[in-house]
Amino acid sequence: MPTRRLSIVLAEDSLLLREGLASILDRAGHEVRDAVGDGDALLAVVRKDPPDMVITDVRMPPGHSDEGLRAAAEIRAELPAIGILVLSQYVADAYLSSLLETTTGGIGYLLKDRVGHVTEFLESLDRVADGGTVVDPEVVRQLLARRRNDGPLSALTPRELEVLALMAEGRVNGSIAEQLVVSEAAVRKHVGNIFAKLRLDEGLDRRVSAVLTYLRG
Repeated sequence: MPTRRLSIVLAEDSLLLREGLASILDRAGHEVRDAVGDGDALLAVVRKDPPDMVITDVRMPPGHSDEGLRAAAEIRAELPAIGILVLSQYVADAYLSSLLETTTGGIGYLLKDRVGHVTEFLESLDRVADGGTVVDPEVVRQLLARRRNDGPLSALTPRELEVLALMAEGRVNGSIAEQLVVSEAAVRKHVGNIFAKLRLDEGLDRRVSAVLTYLRG
């Protein structure tokens, strides 16, 4: 069972995927309150009765461009307490960047292939619902490859960047330690160094702030 039962609005124009997602979420103990096929319907049902979480495709009718993403951005601006999990068929970090400009957490961006890894998908959902930021590992890898050399991350060591990339995937310290084959104490030290070098405001959730800084640049 999930850590808590979430009320969810699902937006996906593919009937097969929409029903598949609804089935996964229902079996996990969540409530799929509405399942719609376009951005306008998504906005309408969320505004009428805000859920805990929105899961939306990026591309939906009528234009099949960024209707889902634009709807997600409007929802975040109007109802910032709602967690948003965006699903995309392809790695499209321009979409990710535009959404991150208006958020301080409670955001996930996953490739649709990740849904097939049901346990990981549901864990990502829980992290986003709890205010975290979760980004698909493939997107993280591409962002790392395109990282600017003169940006705020330039002060970090290669190991600190590895730790921060794993944080962006939504991993906790124990999981990061296992992945890098180091102690949790070593991970905590790296995380502390990251916070210090990025000069993050202690009044905010510094873990989320660090991940957003990484994803933006």
